[in-house]
Amino acid sequence: MKKRQFLKRIGQAAVLSPFLPMELHALATATLEPYPSDNDAKFWKRVRKDYTLKPDYINLENGYYNFVPQPTLNKFIEHVKMVNYEGSHYMRTVQWDNKNKVAARLAKMVGVSAGEVIITRNTTESLDMIIGGFPWEAGDEAIYAEQDYGSMRDHFNQIAKRYGVVKKVVSVPNHPANDEEIVKLYEAQITPRTKLMMVCHIINITGHILPIRKICDMAHSHGVEVMVDGAHSIGHFNVNITDLHCDYYGSSLHKWLSAPLGAGLLYVAKDKIPKIWPLLADYEKDDTKIQRLNHTGTHPVHTDLAINDAIDYLEMIGMQRKEKRMRYIQRYWSDQLRNVRNIIVNTPVEAHRSCGIANVGVTHMKPADLAKTLLDEFKIFTVAIDSVNVKGCRITPNVYTTTEELDHFVTAMKTLARRG
Repeated sequence: MKKRQFLKRIGQAAVLSPFLPMELHALATATLEPYPSDNDAKFWKRVRKDYTLKPDYINLENGYYNFVPQPTLNKFIEHVKMVNYEGSHYMRTVQWDNKNKVAARLAKMVGVSAGEVIITRNTTESLDMIIGGFPWEAGDEAIYAEQDYGSMRDHFNQIAKRYGVVKKVVSVPNHPANDEEIVKLYEAQITPRTKLMMVCHIINITGHILPIRKICDMAHSHGVEVMVDGAHSIGHFNVNITDLHCDYYGSSLHKWLSAPLGAGLLYVAKDKIPKIWPLLADYEKDDTKIQRLNHTGTHPVHTDLAINDAIDYLEMIGMQRKEKRMRYIQRYWSDQLRNVRNIIVNTPVEAHRSCGIANVGVTHMKPADLAKTLLDEFKIFTVAIDSVNVKGCRITPNVYTTTEELDHFVTAMKTLARRG
């Protein structure tokens, strides 16, 4: 290691050390071996070392927040220190240019133009911006599913009260016969008054990946615009928004991209930008520019910068390699539980209909009781889902999860199933 780099790391460690627990400090200052490129098992074992994992439980709830790997976290801390050092000078000069550069890289990553993507705080902000800013008129209709995220459903309830919009709600089956069943489900609700349809790219409570391109093409044939909830998609599996043919797309980057908390993405097709009314008034007055939708006021700009580092880390792993790993670890446990008595897997069995997320329940246990027992008795952290047709726990492992941890989870589930 060069002397200058060595001294820089020592200096960083000295600044950070008073604030870090011993195990975090050790990881932040450790020099780890390179990532093996010729052995998949060794590669993921090395990746695991980038994460500081609490020994209290096995974390199978990465879907809410995919906490940041150490290389990205170190860069994030550097950004915090830099912004704090430069203060108002940074905020009054280059903050917007830097944010736009990161947004442009995000746009390239998801296959769209730089003028169609902005950085938000999360999926809720992104999609609610479209729901609230859409040019609704009394009697217009909106279609969405009862399996969609609650925050967006709440906003549809609000615009129904405010503008007289009619809500058309479908229920997505956990195990569809084919793509056409899903497409027809949405199409059956369309009338001449239908203006906007919200569809999940991957349903957050089950991990069910929907045929977005087919749904969008169908909707457009009826003159209906489509807004896609991709909260769990970006950084999880390969996404090319242009190929999806949707009009709007929102995602949370602190989930599977593993950016710091408070990072999201909104895509608006270029020809749709002028029709959306901004949530907050911005300095940009040109209706054709997406920046007019992105007024955030004074906010944690270091988070925007760290998105760039999160993309670096993802590219180090490789999107194709990560997607393959996520599919493998989900099927590793779910395939072992699909035919077990008293166990119900609420995620489609077809490989292309899911990736790293799945949902599983025990017939004689309420979801909340299942989640509590898994944590209290088996030291496995999950989240309970008690919905209309989804009763179980959402299981969201991550790239650091081992098959040994999943073996422990499978054993726990089989033990609970036998108690019935």
